Amino acid sequence: MKFSAIQYSCTEDSSHNIKTAEELIRKAAQSGAELIALQELFHTTYFCREIDQKYFDWAEPIPGPLTDRFSSLAKELNVVLLLPMFEKKAPGVYFNSMAVIERDGAILGTYRKMHIPDDPGFYEKYYFTPGDKGFKVFDTSAGKIGTLICWDQWFPEAARVAALAGAELLVYPTAIGTLPEESDVEKKEFLDAWITIQRSHAIANGCFVAGINRVGIEAGTNFWGNSFVSGPFGKIIAQAGEQEEILSVEINLSDIEKQRQTWPFFRDRRIDAYDDLKKRFI
Repeated sequence: MKFSAIQYSCTEDSSHNIKTAEELIRKAAQSGAELIALQELFHTTYFCREIDQKYFDWAEPIPGPLTDRFSSLAKELNVVLLLPMFEKKAPGVYFNSMAVIERDGAILGTYRKMHIPDDPGFYEKYYFTPGDKGFKVFDTSAGKIGTLICWDQWFPEAARVAALAGAELLVYPTAIGTLPEESDVEKKEFLDAWITIQRSHAIANGCFVAGINRVGIEAGTNFWGNSFVSGPFGKIIAQAGEQEEILSVEINLSDIEKQRQTWPFFRDRRIDAYDDLKKRFI
């Protein structure tokens, strides 16, 4: 299966961002991609860096005009699309979501981000309701995709649940970078940790992992890109830089079974001893 992760910079002009996404999706499809994933909140800037009620106007329902447009594109290009977007469910109820669109344009379903951060420059709790659908795996024509978003990537429990539900590829659309007051040394530390934690999910679960990050500077926040795909033993098999890029890679899903035979973590799990994981502290 050929997978493409698309990273690019966004502006306050949503129509421009949507046009950019469409153009890059077309290029990825022309190169043979069967599954194409975009970055977190692909059609907007990362507005959560500040608190402002006006940004709620950027949200759309699912299904709605935005998903209709990309459903038509998926059908035209015969590709599976992962569309991370700002979802309006009802007045006052909004989600950080990902719509999964099949080759025929049908929306297979929606994942809603489960872990919502609240830190300087990442004020997501103001905008997003915590996900109410649980951790999701979608059986697409391109493979079984575990859909997770950004802050979810730091939690091994999320990756494990998705893998146990059959995910062959965990996909993490992301908006992560350094704030104006953070140094180059801190950037390197953060980037290394971001890649390491996701590679660890690949190793622990014997599956493929993809992280898709945006690029560019928004209100001083420098998004570092570096989208990548890891194999089921943590080896990075493709990685982008810090510029707009279509990262494409062939993924052999049959590698998963061999990896799990060699490193049988699922076999040796002590499922009788993990009740304490449901507690905040022990």
